[in-house]
Amino acid sequence: MPFVKAGDLDIYYERKGQGPRLLVISGTGSDLRAKPNVMDGPFPKHFDTLAYDQRGLGQTAKPDRPYSMADYAEDAVNLMAALGWGSALVVGISFGGMVAQELAIRHPHVVEGLVLACTSPGGEGGASYPLHELQHMTREARARHLIPIMDTRRDAAWAKAHPAEYEQFVAFASADPYADEPGHEMGLRRQLEARALHDTWNRLGDIRCPTLICGGKYDGQALPETQTKMAARIKHARLAMFEGGHLFMIQDREAFPAMIAFLKGED
Repeated sequence: MPFVKAGDLDIYYERKGQGPRLLVISGTGSDLRAKPNVMDGPFPKHFDTLAYDQRGLGQTAKPDRPYSMADYAEDAVNLMAALGWGSALVVGISFGGMVAQELAIRHPHVVEGLVLACTSPGGEGGASYPLHELQHMTREARARHLIPIMDTRRDAAWAKAHPAEYEQFVAFASADPYADEPGHEMGLRRQLEARALHDTWNRLGDIRCPTLICGGKYDGQALPETQTKMAARIKHARLAMFEGGHLFMIQDREAFPAMIAFLKGED
């Protein structure tokens, strides 16, 4: 299992594939032990793909102190430096998109091209759904609350009409095989606290690399109108909306090919 010292943090990472270097920054609570994940998708078929567990999550170190979005951006650039990557293409998904914004703003020289997927800038540009406000709920209650937010088509009427499928979604979303690990709840809480303070809105103009903004048409967590605002704020950014909710990448078969084509400069 590959670990590397990145700054003052021991980071667990995985690397797979050949081609241009691609750093993928995943979302809230992501853990590379959960399968399938981004390393099982199409990116490694086209890129030398690097993914990692962020601070407080998975097998990466979990320091018990406040985290900031700047910390997460520094972790990313420190990981790249530790592996000898001077620059790379970057895909940021959900919370990872918030980190990717900070990375591109603070370290523009390391980001060759950027895909921001189902994410938000915070501030006046609009924040993603306040997940930190749900911490008092049980995992099952959170899952039931978030299902119609993750995809606005899956409302109460849909749940009533598709009870078996709905319960499958609940079971999947509420499962957490690593919940009892030391530092697990603390690390997730620290991530949500940092997420709540995310705000790059007034700095998005500092992103200079080619940028693709992607979103789901039925996403109630990272709203479609927020994607439009970000695309207008970042110079020469492109916007692509897909048939899906917050997980549009696995709902719309056109999503991954569009992102790959953009990153390769083929579109």
